[in-house]
Amino acid sequence: MKRLQSNMLILLLALVCIVSVPLFSAGNAEVKQGKANSLSLLVYIPGVVAGSPPYSSMAEGANEFAATHENVSVKIYEAGFNQAEWEEQLTSLVATGQYDLVLTTNPSLPEICANVAKKFPNQKFVITDAQLAGNEQIRTYLYNQYEQSFFLGYLAGLVTTSSMPYANSNLKIGFLAAQEYPLLNKQMVPGFLDGARLVNPNISLDFRVIGNWYDANKAAELVSSMIEAKVDVFATISGGADQGLFKVAKEQGAYIVFHNTNAYAAAPGLVVGCGSMEQKKLTKEILEEALLGTIAYGKASVVGVKEGYLGFISDDPAYTENLPPEIRAKFDTFMADFKAGKIAFTVPSL
Repeated sequence: MKRLQSNMLILLLALVCIVSVPLFSAGNAEVKQGKANSLSLLVYIPGVVAGSPPYSSMAEGANEFAATHENVSVKIYEAGFNQAEWEEQLTSLVATGQYDLVLTTNPSLPEICANVAKKFPNQKFVITDAQLAGNEQIRTYLYNQYEQSFFLGYLAGLVTTSSMPYANSNLKIGFLAAQEYPLLNKQMVPGFLDGARLVNPNISLDFRVIGNWYDANKAAELVSSMIEAKVDVFATISGGADQGLFKVAKEQGAYIVFHNTNAYAAAPGLVVGCGSMEQKKLTKEILEEALLGTIAYGKASVVGVKEGYLGFISDDPAYTENLPPEIRAKFDTFMADFKAGKIAFTVPSL
Protein backbone atom coordinates (compact mmCIF):
# COMPACT_ATOMS: atom_id res chain seq x y z
CA MET A 1 0.00 0.00 0.00
CA LYS A 2 2.78 2.39 0.94
CA ARG A 3 4.54 1.55 -2.32
CA LEU A 4 1.35 2.32 -4.28
CA GLN A 5 0.95 5.66 -2.48
CA SER A 6 4.58 6.49 -3.22
CA ASN A 7 4.17 5.71 -6.92
CA MET A 8 1.02 7.83 -7.09
CA LEU A 9 2.86 10.74 -5.43
CA ILE A 10 5.71 10.49 -7.96
CA LEU A 11 3.18 10.42 -10.82
CA LEU A 12 1.37 13.44 -9.43
CA LEU A 13 4.61 15.45 -9.12
CA ALA A 14 5.54 14.54 -12.69
CA LEU A 15 2.19 15.79 -13.97
CA VAL A 16 2.61 19.07 -12.06
CA CYS A 17 6.02 19.61 -13.67
CA ILE A 18 4.69 18.86 -17.14
CA VAL A 19 1.82 21.32 -16.75
CA SER A 20 3.92 23.99 -15.05
CA VAL A 21 6.53 24.33 -17.81
CA PRO A 22 4.08 25.56 -20.48
CA LEU A 23 2.35 27.80 -17.96
CA PHE A 24 5.55 29.58 -16.99
CA SER A 25 6.64 29.75 -20.65
CA ALA A 26 3.33 31.30 -21.59
CA GLY A 27 3.77 33.85 -18.81
CA ASN A 28 7.10 35.00 -20.26
CA ALA A 29 5.60 35.27 -23.72
CA GLU A 30 2.75 37.41 -22.39
CA VAL A 31 5.17 39.96 -20.99
CA LYS A 32 6.81 40.33 -24.40
CA GLN A 33 3.40 40.65 -26.04
CA GLY A 34 2.17 43.42 -23.83
CA LYS A 35 1.66 42.59 -20.14
CA ALA A 36 2.88 45.41 -17.91
CA ASN A 37 6.22 44.76 -16.19
CA SER A 38 8.49 46.69 -13.85
CA LEU A 39 11.09 49.02 -15.34
CA SER A 40 14.29 50.42 -13.89
CA LEU A 41 15.30 53.35 -16.08
CA LEU A 42 18.52 55.30 -16.40
CA VAL A 43 18.07 58.67 -18.15
CA TYR A 44 21.59 59.56 -19.24
CA ILE A 45 21.89 63.31 -19.88
CA PRO A 46 25.05 64.09 -21.92
CA GLY A 47 25.45 67.52 -20.39
CA VAL A 48 23.22 69.13 -17.77
CA VAL A 49 19.45 69.46 -17.68
CA ALA A 50 19.37 73.21 -17.01
CA GLY A 51 19.44 75.37 -20.12
CA SER A 52 18.91 72.53 -22.61
CA PRO A 53 15.27 72.00 -23.67
CA PRO A 54 15.82 68.53 -25.19
CA TYR A 55 17.44 67.31 -21.98
CA SER A 56 14.97 68.92 -19.60
CA SER A 57 12.02 67.63 -21.65
CA MET A 58 13.36 64.08 -21.56
CA ALA A 59 13.97 64.24 -17.80
CA GLU A 60 10.54 65.74 -17.15
CA GLY A 61 8.85 63.19 -19.38
CA ALA A 62 10.53 60.28 -17.59
CA ASN A 63 9.72 61.63 -14.12
CA GLU A 64 6.10 62.36 -15.06
CA PHE A 65 5.73 58.85 -16.48
CA ALA A 66 7.17 57.29 -13.32
CA ALA A 67 4.84 59.38 -11.17
CA THR A 68 1.86 57.63 -12.78
CA HIS A 69 3.40 54.14 -12.93
CA GLU A 70 4.40 52.77 -9.54
CA ASN A 71 6.34 49.93 -11.18
CA VAL A 72 8.76 52.38 -12.86
CA SER A 73 11.87 53.80 -11.17
CA VAL A 74 13.97 56.56 -12.73
CA LYS A 75 17.50 57.79 -12.19
CA ILE A 76 18.49 61.03 -13.94
CA TYR A 77 22.27 61.21 -14.46
CA GLU A 78 23.87 64.45 -15.68
CA ALA A 79 27.14 63.56 -17.39
CA GLY A 80 28.52 67.08 -17.76
CA PHE A 81 30.08 68.68 -20.82
CA ASN A 82 33.30 66.69 -21.16
CA GLN A 83 32.41 64.31 -23.98
CA ALA A 84 35.66 62.38 -23.50
CA GLU A 85 34.28 61.10 -20.18
CA TRP A 86 30.85 60.00 -21.40
CA GLU A 87 31.69 56.44 -22.45
CA GLU A 88 33.54 55.67 -19.22
CA GLN A 89 30.70 57.13 -17.15
CA LEU A 90 28.05 55.18 -19.02
CA THR A 91 30.08 51.97 -18.78
CA SER A 92 30.32 52.34 -15.00
CA LEU A 93 26.58 52.96 -14.68
CA VAL A 94 25.61 50.00 -16.86
CA ALA A 95 28.11 47.73 -15.06
CA THR A 96 26.02 48.01 -11.88
CA GLY A 97 23.32 45.90 -13.57
CA GLN A 98 20.63 48.10 -12.01
CA TYR A 99 18.93 49.34 -15.18
CA ASP A 100 16.61 47.56 -17.60
CA LEU A 101 16.84 50.43 -20.07
CA VAL A 102 19.17 53.36 -20.76
CA LEU A 103 17.34 56.32 -22.32
CA THR A 104 19.42 59.15 -23.71
CA THR A 105 19.48 61.83 -26.39
CA ASN A 106 22.28 63.27 -28.48
CA PRO A 107 23.67 62.62 -31.99
CA SER A 108 26.98 61.51 -30.42
CA LEU A 109 25.45 58.76 -28.29
CA PRO A 110 24.92 55.91 -30.81
CA GLU A 111 28.63 55.23 -31.13
CA ILE A 112 29.15 55.44 -27.38
CA CYS A 113 26.16 53.20 -26.59
CA ALA A 114 27.27 50.69 -29.24
CA ASN A 115 30.69 50.44 -27.58
CA VAL A 116 29.12 49.93 -24.15
CA ALA A 117 26.63 47.41 -25.58
CA LYS A 118 29.48 45.16 -26.75
CA LYS A 119 30.58 44.76 -23.13
CA PHE A 120 27.05 44.20 -21.81
CA PRO A 121 25.06 42.16 -24.35
CA ASN A 122 21.86 42.17 -22.27
CA GLN A 123 21.67 45.95 -21.85
CA LYS A 124 19.13 47.85 -23.94
CA PHE A 125 19.37 51.48 -25.10
CA VAL A 126 16.96 53.96 -26.68
CA ILE A 127 18.42 57.17 -28.12
CA THR A 128 16.46 60.14 -29.45
CA ASP A 129 17.81 62.91 -31.68
CA ALA A 130 20.16 60.31 -33.16
CA GLN A 131 20.31 57.58 -35.77
CA LEU A 132 21.72 54.05 -35.80
CA ALA A 133 20.11 51.05 -37.50
CA GLY A 134 20.89 47.37 -37.19
CA ASN A 135 22.11 47.09 -33.59
CA GLU A 136 19.78 44.68 -31.75
CA GLN A 137 20.43 46.40 -28.41
CA ILE A 138 19.70 49.93 -29.61
CA ARG A 139 16.57 51.75 -30.82
CA THR A 140 16.91 55.29 -32.23
CA TYR A 141 14.62 58.15 -33.20
CA LEU A 142 16.02 61.01 -35.29
CA TYR A 143 14.11 64.28 -35.35
CA ASN A 144 14.02 65.67 -38.88
CA GLN A 145 15.90 68.81 -37.90
CA TYR A 146 16.36 69.80 -41.53
CA GLU A 147 12.61 70.47 -41.56
CA GLN A 148 12.67 72.64 -38.44
CA SER A 149 15.71 74.57 -39.64
CA PHE A 150 14.07 74.96 -43.05
CA PHE A 151 10.90 76.66 -41.82
CA LEU A 152 12.78 78.74 -39.25
CA GLY A 153 15.15 79.76 -42.06
CA TYR A 154 12.19 80.84 -44.16
CA LEU A 155 11.01 83.06 -41.30
CA ALA A 156 14.54 84.46 -40.91
CA GLY A 157 14.51 85.24 -44.63
CA LEU A 158 11.24 87.15 -44.28
CA VAL A 159 12.68 89.16 -41.38
CA THR A 160 16.07 89.99 -42.91
CA THR A 161 14.40 91.23 -46.12
CA SER A 162 11.88 93.32 -44.18
CA SER A 163 11.80 96.90 -42.93
CA MET A 164 11.69 95.86 -39.27
CA PRO A 165 13.74 98.20 -37.03
CA TYR A 166 16.83 95.98 -36.66
CA ALA A 167 16.82 94.50 -40.16
CA ASN A 168 19.39 95.84 -42.61
CA SER A 169 19.91 95.64 -46.35
CA ASN A 170 22.85 93.20 -46.29
CA LEU A 171 20.75 90.01 -46.49
CA LYS A 172 22.91 88.17 -43.94
CA ILE A 173 21.63 85.73 -41.33
CA GLY A 174 23.63 83.94 -38.64
CA PHE A 175 23.85 80.51 -37.05
CA LEU A 176 25.59 80.11 -33.67
CA ALA A 177 26.55 76.58 -32.60
CA ALA A 178 28.13 75.12 -29.47
CA GLN A 179 29.99 72.41 -31.37
CA GLU A 180 30.02 70.84 -34.83
CA TYR A 181 28.56 67.38 -35.44
CA PRO A 182 27.12 65.62 -38.51
CA LEU A 183 23.44 66.43 -37.92
CA LEU A 184 24.24 70.11 -37.44
CA ASN A 185 26.65 70.41 -40.37
CA LYS A 186 24.76 68.29 -42.87
CA GLN A 187 21.14 69.12 -42.10
CA MET A 188 20.48 71.94 -39.64
CA VAL A 189 22.77 74.64 -41.00
CA PRO A 190 22.02 73.84 -44.68
CA GLY A 191 18.30 73.67 -43.90
CA PHE A 192 18.37 77.10 -42.30
CA LEU A 193 20.03 78.66 -45.34
CA ASP A 194 17.86 76.73 -47.82
CA GLY A 195 14.71 78.02 -46.13
CA ALA A 196 15.95 81.61 -46.12
CA ARG A 197 16.88 81.44 -49.79
CA LEU A 198 13.31 80.57 -50.69
CA VAL A 199 12.61 84.18 -49.77
CA ASN A 200 15.66 85.63 -51.52
CA PRO A 201 18.40 83.52 -53.18
CA ASN A 202 20.98 86.19 -52.38
CA ILE A 203 20.80 85.68 -48.62
CA SER A 204 24.13 84.57 -47.10
CA LEU A 205 24.95 82.82 -43.83
CA ASP A 206 27.53 83.61 -41.14
CA PHE A 207 28.23 80.41 -39.17
CA ARG A 208 30.23 80.50 -35.92
CA VAL A 209 31.18 77.82 -33.36
CA ILE A 210 31.66 78.49 -29.64
CA GLY A 211 33.54 75.28 -28.81
CA ASN A 212 31.40 74.19 -25.86
CA TRP A 213 27.82 74.26 -24.57
CA TYR A 214 28.19 76.65 -21.63
CA ASP A 215 30.41 79.65 -22.41
CA ALA A 216 27.96 82.53 -22.64
CA ASN A 217 30.78 85.09 -22.69
CA LYS A 218 32.35 83.50 -25.78
CA ALA A 219 28.91 83.37 -27.38
CA ALA A 220 28.43 87.07 -26.66
CA GLU A 221 31.77 87.90 -28.29
CA LEU A 222 30.88 85.94 -31.42
CA VAL A 223 27.41 87.47 -31.65
CA SER A 224 28.84 91.00 -31.33
CA SER A 225 31.25 90.23 -34.15
CA MET A 226 28.45 88.85 -36.28
CA ILE A 227 26.24 91.89 -35.72
CA GLU A 228 29.20 94.08 -36.67
CA ALA A 229 29.39 91.99 -39.87
CA LYS A 230 25.71 92.92 -40.50
CA VAL A 231 23.96 89.76 -39.35
CA ASP A 232 20.46 90.76 -38.28
CA VAL A 233 18.69 87.41 -37.63
CA PHE A 234 20.17 84.52 -35.61
CA ALA A 235 19.53 80.84 -35.06
CA THR A 236 21.32 79.03 -32.26
CA ILE A 237 22.06 75.52 -31.02
CA SER A 238 24.26 76.38 -28.06
CA GLY A 239 22.74 75.08 -24.83
CA GLY A 240 23.47 77.30 -21.83
CA ALA A 241 25.68 79.54 -23.98
CA ASP A 242 22.49 80.86 -25.61
CA GLN A 243 22.37 83.40 -22.81
CA GLY A 244 25.20 85.29 -24.50
CA LEU A 245 23.11 85.64 -27.65
CA PHE A 246 20.06 86.85 -25.76
CA LYS A 247 22.14 89.42 -23.86
CA VAL A 248 23.82 90.93 -26.92
CA ALA A 249 20.64 90.88 -29.00
CA LYS A 250 18.94 92.98 -26.35
CA GLU A 251 21.90 95.35 -26.04
CA GLN A 252 22.66 95.87 -29.73
CA GLY A 253 19.46 94.92 -31.51
CA ALA A 254 19.05 91.71 -33.49
CA TYR A 255 16.34 89.13 -34.11
CA ILE A 256 16.31 85.46 -33.12
CA VAL A 257 14.52 82.34 -34.30
CA PHE A 258 14.79 79.50 -31.82
CA HIS A 259 14.82 75.72 -32.24
CA ASN A 260 12.97 73.12 -30.15
CA THR A 261 11.18 75.14 -27.44
CA ASN A 262 9.39 78.34 -26.50
CA ALA A 263 12.00 81.07 -25.94
CA TYR A 264 9.91 84.16 -26.71
CA ALA A 265 10.38 85.47 -23.17
CA ALA A 266 14.18 85.15 -23.29
CA ALA A 267 14.51 88.31 -25.38
CA PRO A 268 11.12 90.05 -25.49
CA GLY A 269 10.36 91.65 -28.85
CA LEU A 270 13.41 90.07 -30.49
CA VAL A 271 12.63 86.33 -30.52
CA VAL A 272 10.35 86.33 -33.55
CA GLY A 273 9.66 82.61 -33.91
CA CYS A 274 10.15 79.33 -32.04
CA GLY A 275 10.06 75.76 -33.23
CA SER A 276 8.84 72.91 -31.06
CA MET A 277 10.25 69.42 -30.56
CA GLU A 278 7.98 66.95 -28.76
CA GLN A 279 10.72 65.27 -26.73
CA LYS A 280 8.53 64.80 -23.67
CA LYS A 281 5.78 63.18 -25.73
CA LEU A 282 8.23 60.80 -27.41
CA THR A 283 9.85 59.95 -24.07
CA LYS A 284 6.53 58.85 -22.59
CA GLU A 285 5.68 56.81 -25.69
CA ILE A 286 9.05 55.04 -25.49
CA LEU A 287 8.55 54.19 -21.82
CA GLU A 288 5.05 52.85 -22.50
CA GLU A 289 6.54 50.55 -25.14
CA ALA A 290 9.31 49.55 -22.72
CA LEU A 291 6.74 48.45 -20.14
CA LEU A 292 4.85 46.47 -22.76
CA GLY A 293 8.02 44.92 -24.14
CA THR A 294 7.33 46.14 -27.66
CA ILE A 295 10.37 48.33 -28.43
CA ALA A 296 11.73 47.44 -31.88
CA TYR A 297 15.44 47.25 -31.11
CA GLY A 298 17.63 47.51 -34.18
CA LYS A 299 15.23 49.96 -35.84
CA ALA A 300 15.97 53.62 -36.64
CA SER A 301 13.06 56.00 -37.23
CA VAL A 302 12.96 59.56 -38.54
CA VAL A 303 10.17 61.73 -37.09
CA GLY A 304 9.21 65.26 -38.04
CA VAL A 305 6.35 67.60 -38.82
CA LYS A 306 4.15 65.00 -40.52
CA GLU A 307 4.47 62.60 -37.59
CA GLY A 308 3.65 65.35 -35.07
CA TYR A 309 7.03 65.60 -33.34
CA LEU A 310 8.19 68.94 -34.79
CA GLY A 311 6.20 72.13 -35.18
CA PHE A 312 6.07 75.90 -34.79
CA ILE A 313 4.78 77.77 -31.72
CA SER A 314 2.32 80.31 -33.09
CA ASP A 315 -0.14 80.42 -30.18
CA ASP A 316 2.10 82.51 -27.91
CA PRO A 317 0.99 86.18 -27.93
CA ALA A 318 4.62 87.18 -28.45
CA TYR A 319 4.55 85.70 -31.95
CA THR A 320 1.74 88.09 -32.89
CA GLU A 321 3.29 91.03 -31.06
CA ASN A 322 6.84 90.64 -32.41
CA LEU A 323 6.10 90.35 -36.13
CA PRO A 324 4.28 92.72 -38.52
CA PRO A 325 0.98 91.33 -39.85
CA GLU A 326 2.28 91.00 -43.42
CA ILE A 327 5.21 88.81 -42.34
CA ARG A 328 2.97 86.64 -40.15
CA ALA A 329 0.53 86.20 -43.04
CA LYS A 330 3.29 85.05 -45.38
CA PHE A 331 4.80 82.71 -42.83
CA ASP A 332 1.46 81.23 -41.75
CA THR A 333 0.63 80.50 -45.37
CA PHE A 334 4.05 78.91 -45.83
CA MET A 335 3.60 76.69 -42.75
CA ALA A 336 0.17 75.57 -43.93
CA ASP A 337 1.67 74.60 -47.29
CA PHE A 338 4.62 72.94 -45.54
CA LYS A 339 2.35 70.76 -43.39
CA ALA A 340 0.27 69.90 -46.46
CA GLY A 341 3.38 68.69 -48.29
CA LYS A 342 3.25 71.45 -50.89
CA ILE A 343 6.77 72.76 -50.26
CA ALA A 344 9.43 70.84 -52.17
CA PHE A 345 12.75 70.15 -50.50
CA THR A 346 15.30 67.35 -50.24
CA VAL A 347 16.69 66.33 -46.86
CA PRO A 348 20.48 65.75 -47.16
CA SER A 349 21.75 62.39 -45.98
CA LEU A 350 23.81 62.19 -42.81
